Amino acid sequence: MSENNLPGVPGVPDVPEAPVARRGMFGAQDSGDTSGFGGLVVRRAPRLSSPRPYGEYFDEVVDTLGMDDAIERVVVDRGELTLHVKRERLVEVARKLRDDPALRFELCLGVSGVHYPDLAGEELHAVYHLCSITHNRRVRLEVSCPDADPHIPSLVGVYPTNNWHERETYDFFGIVFDGHPALTRIMMPDDWDGHPQRKDYPLGGIPVEYRGAEIPPPDQRRSYA
Repeated sequence: MSENNLPGVPGVPDVPEAPVARRGMFGAQDSGDTSGFGGLVVRRAPRLSSPRPYGEYFDEVVDTLGMDDAIERVVVDRGELTLHVKRERLVEVARKLRDDPALRFELCLGVSGVHYPDLAGEELHAVYHLCSITHNRRVRLEVSCPDADPHIPSLVGVYPTNNWHERETYDFFGIVFDGHPALTRIMMPDDWDGHPQRKDYPLGGIPVEYRGAEIPPPDQRRSYA
């Protein structure tokens, strides 16, 4: 065990020195870090799977779904259920979650992208938040794909409201949703270079004009170091 992670602060437990999961908050290395998190060190890796029983209604949902060959792992954390699904089975899993009377997850609340540059072979993740109005339940689906092959099946055919959410995730993270009816940028200009919410996207360098004032790029603003 290391010395106290916050020296001189009583009651703060020791944190193991290794393995270090991540240093800092952003991926940019060529400009000043004005986020305030440049010295962040994350030493606890995320939980990869949860043993049974999962608790609450989670066991019932997993058992009713019954597609163990399509589920890579199940994670229960902070009272929430996440099913990590193989990307080639995503549409099949989502359709059963929606249509099975014992499940009835009629509503998808949106799609979020996540970028884990250190996870080789699964750098890009798409996260879907499903809600069952019938049974008052929630479940999260998470799908990963490699940066070298950033393709995930579109769920617009199952949940039509995912249309704009998938476009936003494509715009900001570069995930290509195969089968989407019109996968174009939705926030950034069509000719924008790169995907701004990826952790390897350069931080700063672009001044912004706002109501007559020019806001300098982040690497020219004050530092919190």
